Amino acid sequence: MMIQRLLAVFAWVATVLLAGCGTAPSSTGPASNASAEKSLILATTTSTQDSGLLDELLPAFTRDSGWQVKTLAVGSGQAIELGRRGEADVLLVHSPAAEVKFVAEGGAGSRRLVMHNDFVLVGPRADAAKIRGTSSVEAMKKIAAAQAVFISRGDESGTHAKEKDLWSKAAVPPGGSWYQSTGQGMGETLRVASEKAAYTLSDRATFVTQRGTLALEVLSEGDPGLLNVYHVIEMTKKAGDRVQPDGAKAFADWIVAPPAQRLIGAFGRAKFGQPLFTPDAGADEAELGQ
Repeated sequence: MMIQRLLAVFAWVATVLLAGCGTAPSSTGPASNASAEKSLILATTTSTQDSGLLDELLPAFTRDSGWQVKTLAVGSGQAIELGRRGEADVLLVHSPAAEVKFVAEGGAGSRRLVMHNDFVLVGPRADAAKIRGTSSVEAMKKIAAAQAVFISRGDESGTHAKEKDLWSKAAVPPGGSWYQSTGQGMGETLRVASEKAAYTLSDRATFVTQRGTLALEVLSEGDPGLLNVYHVIEMTKKAGDRVQPDGAKAFADWIVAPPAQRLIGAFGRAKFGQPLFTPDAGADEAELGQ
């Protein structure tokens, strides 16, 4: 059943990604011959994959719980759609408005706060639009006024949702030859922006882990509007008979428990001199970023 379910998931995701010129979803987790009873599907944003966080968390979860994890790393919008279709057991996503709407539909169960970091606006050192040190909204206005090339993910991910929010707050409808979309994940979008000496919006974790290969710098950061919050959402049988709520609960309970939260808080510190995510389980979400 698990193999048939995965084949159906990959066929659907491949169709969506080909339509958007995206990349294939990544899959992690040991022992492809694991029993279906102990194998679950995690749909998550590409930032958790591209930053390397999943490589740290998933082996530990499997050791602690016995559950193997098949990972589909796509944009948050596509991850939510997989949940809606009953093609994923648990979601780890960062598109709060879309998440709230999705949970209200009734097919999902618990939605819990996991962690946060922030978004950053990055671009070439030359900074033709002169956004360095400006607020995120002012930066978007300057980029549009200069018609400097901006690379959008264009994939309905959490990052894309935040970008659209910034354009809206800047009262700028992006378009024209200077505004280009990749339809791909964060890592690939950063690579394209670097090659084109362009601006883009990135989650900080993916940028930090890949900046050694990029001709880009952080030019606008730190304002409250750039907060990037991640939640875990358990799916239920209401989304489909193939959903494994026991696996979903096992993962959700594990990732908000103290051992996993300590792993999240330590991730990146040794290699990059800074943690790439801040653990938040049990925190008051209204107070984040204050």
